[in-house]
Amino acid sequence: MTASRNSAVGEQGSADSTEASKPHKSVKSSKSARPESRLALVRRARRINRELADVYPYAHPELDFENPFQLLVATVLSAQTTDLRVNQTTPALFAAYPTPEDMAAADPEALEQLIRPTGFFRAKAKSLLGLSAALRDRFGGEVPGRLEDLVTLPGVGRKTANVVLGNAFGVPGLTVDTHFGRLVRRWKWTAQEDPEKVEAEIAALFPKSEWTMLSHRIIFHGRRVCHARKPACGACPIAPLCPAYGEGETDPDKAKKLLKYEMGGQPGQRLRPPSDYPGRPAAPLGAAE
Repeated sequence: MTASRNSAVGEQGSADSTEASKPHKSVKSSKSARPESRLALVRRARRINRELADVYPYAHPELDFENPFQLLVATVLSAQTTDLRVNQTTPALFAAYPTPEDMAAADPEALEQLIRPTGFFRAKAKSLLGLSAALRDRFGGEVPGRLEDLVTLPGVGRKTANVVLGNAFGVPGLTVDTHFGRLVRRWKWTAQEDPEKVEAEIAALFPKSEWTMLSHRIIFHGRRVCHARKPACGACPIAPLCPAYGEGETDPDKAKKLLKYEMGGQPGQRLRPPSDYPGRPAAPLGAAE
């Protein structure tokens, strides 16, 4: 952990000893304050990224996978459900259909039954059958490593493509899911709502090499601390840097009770988490959670 986590910064991103003694003072501007400059925004955004790296050094994709095809399928299934539910569903799915060729030849009803726990199973089955056939017929049964190819697959948009590129191929990308969008707007890094515009504006604030891990850190923080309806402001390690501090529970003891997953002493979302994950693995489908 860096000693700077509880320090505060001013509008221009410089540390101040007086402010450092007030760990929960936010950077929210008064009506009379000058707008944050572009330089100050970049400095504050990168400071938040560094602080999150200290808090979540183990940040990772929260979908279980062993190869690009499994990650692609799992990411498609993750729409409108939790990564936990996907991770509980995919072991049986990949045992039945380990390759694109196998899945492309699947009986639609049998495939639907296997992925039913993830919701919207008919639409998802159609996408999986379509993308598997496309991989078989157009890409030799291999998941392509280019965004322009991935987004031509049924059910695959930029978000899914960036997840696969960043985590299966090491190609930097930003994953603009609901958590990512919510937090970057709360932090006033952007006012955009459209995911592609959000991606473009956030990409301009950081070196390309940071994009994939930045996504993991932001999504981790959104799931564990900065929740949509009741953020745990009083337990937030980046509260001094947050313009939205105070939108959630500010009492430290009450806020601590809002923390989720390993931050709240609960299992994570992966059945097979990385070795450096400090929390407990999730339970298989049907097991007591």
